[in-house]
Order: sequence, then structure tokens, then C-alpha cells
Amino acid sequence: MSRAFVKDDAGGWGSFGRRFGLPPRDDPGFDAAAAAALLEAAREGDTGAAEQATGYYWGETRLRPHVERILERARQGGDERLAQLAERFLA
Repeated sequence: MSRAFVKDDAGGWGSFGRRFGLPPRDDPGFDAAAAAALLEAAREGDTGAAEQATGYYWGETRLRPHVERILERARQGGDERLAQLAERFLA
């Protein structure tokens, strides 16, 4: 394969060096931050990195209430792409 199609910094699944600014896992706000990180990473096409950083997979039931709130804010703010991603997460 041509090197033009290979990410030199790809460490396998997702971008391992990416930072999401998550609070400690025992912080009460961790799940809300994890939901936001998954959606923002999906917007950038790098869901795997957020899954690795948060420990949650796309569609995680535990994150649904947080994604529902993000969806409502996205609709109110006119962020169609974020609303679309949140709807896909919840589907």
C-alpha cells in the first residue's frame, strides 16, 4: 500500500495520544464528559480513541441520559451534526 494512505501516527485502533480532558473516573461528572467525548470524537471520525480513553463503547446504555441532554442542547443551538451523531448514538 502506498504510504500516502497510511497514517504514520496511527497506533492501531484510534489515536492513542489524543487527549479528551476527562475528569477522574470516580468524578460524578465523568459519564457526562465521556458522552461528550464520544460524540466529539465521532464528529472528527475518531470514535475509537474516545472509546479507549473513556472505557465506554459507542451506544453505551449508561451514557444515554447524558447523550439525550446533549441532543437537546444541539437541537436548541442549531448544531445539526452533533444532533445527528447523538441520534445515532441513541438508536
